[in-house]
Amino acid sequence: MTIKELTALPKVELHCHLDGSLSRGFIEKRLGRKVSQSELSVSEDCRSLNEYLEKFDLPGKCIMDETGLKEAGYDVLKSMKQENVCYAEIRFAPLLSETPDMNCNKVIEALLAGLEKGKRDFGVEYGVITCAMRHHSEEENARMLRTVREYLGHGVCAADLAGAESLYPMSEFMELFKKTKALGMPFTLHAGECGNVQNILDSVEAGAGRIGHGIAMRGHADVQKELQKKGIGIEMCPISNLQTKAVGSTKDYPMREFLNVRLKVTVNTDNRTVSNTTLTKELEFIQKTYGTTDEEIHLMMRNAVDVAFADDSVKERMLKYV
Repeated sequence: MTIKELTALPKVELHCHLDGSLSRGFIEKRLGRKVSQSELSVSEDCRSLNEYLEKFDLPGKCIMDETGLKEAGYDVLKSMKQENVCYAEIRFAPLLSETPDMNCNKVIEALLAGLEKGKRDFGVEYGVITCAMRHHSEEENARMLRTVREYLGHGVCAADLAGAESLYPMSEFMELFKKTKALGMPFTLHAGECGNVQNILDSVEAGAGRIGHGIAMRGHADVQKELQKKGIGIEMCPISNLQTKAVGSTKDYPMREFLNVRLKVTVNTDNRTVSNTTLTKELEFIQKTYGTTDEEIHLMMRNAVDVAFADDSVKERMLKYV
């Protein structure tokens, strides 16, 4: 497909972090000053995950009140509309925006208000994935998940676990996600972004419907077969994974390997602004680098609809597009 065709293609995005995907215009408005691209996005020669994570400081400051959260939700759907994303799951960590004046309920309601306005104005359907953070206590994470459960089916669609995977392995969170499962809350989990396949196996055992990144499955045919058989969605974020050095080079990235074994691969941006990317750019990249065919691109969009945490009526609408 040409760039023009890729831009026009109706798309579904499942792995997009709110704070890493806010537009330069939004951040400048919130901070009241001009912001350079280098303050917001990593360069081509990003050296590490730590360097990558430094870029979240500025956008994080912009979503510490209700106005910021409302405008952020609106802003991210506005960006997505420009490349014909028709359904998106936006993830964020509510506890990182909590303040003495804004509890978890207010945080969620502010973001949902902005997203709802964006849906009306731009026609992009959405679901919110709420992230527990690996460095937070089990009590804090459990409190957040109990709170957001009230909004499940009313804007919130699932939970997640984000943060430093290498420091806090999945084995430490089995109890938390046992509770999450008992709440009737579906979840995806960041796992295998940092080279440990055991985190993927533990995530599947915990009941994850999808795996965020999952690149540690590379070369593990048995694990791939298990996830393929269970129909678990794999949220791949190629450009981000190369920037953070989750893989050493393009040839180490398992896009082609995962497609060949018919895993339910989806393509995502991870962080639109920090990675200076779009879904169009990701698709162009995998087309050029891994020879993905037009049929495979359409298949990945259908996979995304299939494994989305959306209700059946939304999925039926999306399948008409993709």
